[in-house]
Amino acid sequence: MERFRHIVQIVSALLANCRLWITPSSPIYKGPLKHICFPGLNCYSCPAAPWACPLGALQNVFASLKASLAAGKMNLGLYVIGSLGMVASLVGRMPCGWFCPFGLIQDLLFKIRLPKIEFWRPLSIGRYISLFLLVFVLPLWFVDSFGFGQTWFCKYLCPAGTLEAGIPLLIMSPELRTAVGALFFGKLGILSLFVIWSMVTTRPFCRAVCPLGLLFGMFNKVSWLRLRFNQGTCVDCHACELVCPTGVLFATGKDDINSTKCIRCLRCYVLCPGGAVTIEFSSIMKGENLDIEGCNRNQKQGET
Repeated sequence: MERFRHIVQIVSALLANCRLWITPSSPIYKGPLKHICFPGLNCYSCPAAPWACPLGALQNVFASLKASLAAGKMNLGLYVIGSLGMVASLVGRMPCGWFCPFGLIQDLLFKIRLPKIEFWRPLSIGRYISLFLLVFVLPLWFVDSFGFGQTWFCKYLCPAGTLEAGIPLLIMSPELRTAVGALFFGKLGILSLFVIWSMVTTRPFCRAVCPLGLLFGMFNKVSWLRLRFNQGTCVDCHACELVCPTGVLFATGKDDINSTKCIRCLRCYVLCPGGAVTIEFSSIMKGENLDIEGCNRNQKQGET
């Protein structure tokens, strides 16, 4: 399963950045595909990206909301909100574990053989600060004389944007190098911090900062695909806690298995020797829970 997940991650990263016809005169694609949000953190301004970043699109909705209302328009970004809601209601935070290019980069960096450092759990509050302050509040309330706000998270914090867009654009367009200032070097420092941190801690950006992951994770408990922990068949080996890349401690009762931190990588499901972790599908039509994968696994264990 883990090898298959890595293959899906690589294919998704290639699909998210599949624009091969890049030219220095037109480094950023602005065609019709840019109206489609890719289900992962992937910068709009990346020269190879034909899709939009859902987080950037959501910030643009709030940043332009006052101006659109002042002009008598109701630009509520229903497509952006609807596409995010559809993905989240189906699989919760699964895109973080399977589709996000920056998640793949963090996974690869952690494979470097260096001494590892445990993630300090209180830092996870940063996700809420990023989402509510940088994505919602600041773009909506701090506006210019025309009523337009800024995409605060993209402009001042996002390391994926620096890696996928800022650095490549500077390489492709020498004239932009004259405009490089403190803002770019500050974001380069943030990127360097997360690159180094990812070498010694699993998924630090996802666990401490990423607002998109938190947004998806809020649907983990109500999404169509969920996980279930069966305490009665748990053998207390704690393998699930050792392999979890985001530190969900459900076996010891510190977290719910469908916590907002769970990226649905399914490592715990595959490695659990007692079959205590099962996959659950919710029947939307009947309001029932269909534990299809769990039934199949328990049946196989009974046969053996």
